[in-house]
Amino acid sequence: MDFDVVIVGGGPCGLSAACRLMQMAAEAGQELNVCLVEKGSEIGAHILSGAVLEPRALDELFPDWSDRKAPVTVAVAGDRFYYLMGEKGAQTVPEFFVPKPSRNHGNYIVSLGELCRWLGEQAEALGVNIFPGFAAAEVLYEDGRVVGVATGDMGRDANGEPKPAFERGYELRARYTLFAEGCHGSLGKSLMEKFSLRDACDPQHYGIGLKEIWAIDPAQHEEGLVVHTLGWPLDNSTEGGGFLYHAKDNQVYLGLIVALNYSNPNLSPFDEFQRWKQHPVIRRTLEGGKRIAYGARAVNKGGLQSLPKLVFPGGLLAGCEAGFLNGAKIKGSHTAMKTGMLAAESVFAALANGDGAQATLADYEERVRASWVYEELHRARNFGPAMKKFGNFLGAAFAWVDQNIFHGRLPFTLHSRQADHAGLKKVADARSIEYPQPDGVISFDKLSSVFLSSTNHEENQVCHLQLTDPAIPILKNLPDYAEPAQRYCPAGVYEVVDGDDGKPRFQINAQNCVHCKACDIKDPAQNINWVVPEGGGGPNYSGM
Repeated sequence: MDFDVVIVGGGPCGLSAACRLMQMAAEAGQELNVCLVEKGSEIGAHILSGAVLEPRALDELFPDWSDRKAPVTVAVAGDRFYYLMGEKGAQTVPEFFVPKPSRNHGNYIVSLGELCRWLGEQAEALGVNIFPGFAAAEVLYEDGRVVGVATGDMGRDANGEPKPAFERGYELRARYTLFAEGCHGSLGKSLMEKFSLRDACDPQHYGIGLKEIWAIDPAQHEEGLVVHTLGWPLDNSTEGGGFLYHAKDNQVYLGLIVALNYSNPNLSPFDEFQRWKQHPVIRRTLEGGKRIAYGARAVNKGGLQSLPKLVFPGGLLAGCEAGFLNGAKIKGSHTAMKTGMLAAESVFAALANGDGAQATLADYEERVRASWVYEELHRARNFGPAMKKFGNFLGAAFAWVDQNIFHGRLPFTLHSRQADHAGLKKVADARSIEYPQPDGVISFDKLSSVFLSSTNHEENQVCHLQLTDPAIPILKNLPDYAEPAQRYCPAGVYEVVDGDDGKPRFQINAQNCVHCKACDIKDPAQNINWVVPEGGGGPNYSGM
């Protein structure tokens, strides 16, 4: 199937790019054939974010978004910041001591999944061909140039053999291909390797974000209130923090983000999240309520120093695929949308000039550097490295000075050049962590949580969690790190079980996978390669 442009990924970046392309085509009186392919069963099915939305990019894309009934209705009514000191203690942080980028005046509490569904409706109304349930599994090349993608085959069994309902994947060919898969996309990862896009930047850094939605007692609900926490249950050397957002309809969105550069292999982000909910500052909001949704997703946090080269012959990277999240703001949706729009403008100009004129979309990087996205990331460039270098307490103090006194213009740039997976201590050198059993009221286990994500994969299919060396988990990771995949995975995908011979065996429960990508990032041997399963497989989030 031939198109002018193929966009991989139905998140805020890809959808914004699609809309902007069609807007420019309509303004120019031209016809444009644009295809957007999304691995989730529908637009929004794999979307998970906090989320507090800064509306700047949305204002630019659809100035009349309110009249168009965008699901952006809950304005932030107030910010509260707490420093949690142990299981019971908490100190309220006055607004004066909060870094200015972390304040949320003028922003909105949203479901990013709902916003993406609305963006999908706008894109379809503009004429975009949207194909949900089709996973882009392979990049197509001709003469060293990207010429599109191929979707994965449907109906192969666990051994790769065709089943009776087998369907061959499609080749989606285009003059230009935009990659907007989100954080740590599998095709983006392969493109970075093939074109050496990461040669001149720091490693990308990541966090794992765990989120739940609760329906709470109306007496505890304060629509528009944004709560953030630092400190407990994480120690000073483990970066992260919690959030609790009072959304519409007596619902709250809450979660914990744990930086994946943590050093203790005994740490379990999922269990830290369950423990965090028991703190009185959080528990008092949840008591009498009911948990209705759960999910998890990796987030970029490397910032400006970790941005790869963005262009290559025939295509480009945009949004969280490249790593445009602003760590100081704890937000990436607005930057994803804007870089998608900038990508669309660059592609549209290239199409107008003909393939020969701009085989590589070099002006896209120039557009990014001239935009407010780059200015934001430049001002926030020292935030992440400072938290890693100085720890949570002193790092937060540095961030306050950097952002509130110098406005992000200190005359130096910090770096963090150790990849996240390389920071794990050997288990013999790490402190043990005893996590309490879930009470089934405020805290829960992994399997009941995965159930709430509506995750589903066809079990008899090729495993999408590939081990480069199947022996490493037991021979190396188990003795050295107590096989940390059992703990960093928030969905119970990886287990060490007793085999039939009485020896330990590494078991992969791929049907549980919520597509968070933590395994591909944190495995100390870099032995796990996450690739797309059959299209439509994975979580089916309704309002995340």
